Amino acid sequence: MSLLSRSEIQEGLENLKGWKYMKDAISKEYSFDSYMDGISFINLLAVEAEEYNHHPDMIVGWCKINLTFTSHDLGGITEKCLKMAHAADKIYY
Repeated sequence: MSLLSRSEIQEGLENLKGWKYMKDAISKEYSFDSYMDGISFINLLAVEAEEYNHHPDMIVGWCKINLTFTSHDLGGITEKCLKMAHAADKIYY
């Protein structure tokens, strides 16, 4: 898998609500009604991440989850990052 160009990343983000591209990564903050709702989201996303073999960096806060996707091996954004962002949104919405 290869890194996406800046224009490919911007094009991919047009179909994703609230995702931001910065410092060779894409990220988004999700809000939840309760702490445990956020944990349930993470558990569902973890299954997808294992299936795609592409795992996010996650920050768990009170009723908030921050996700960041990047390819640590390649040092930037790949198609897998965008696919996982879509998977996260699908779980959330």
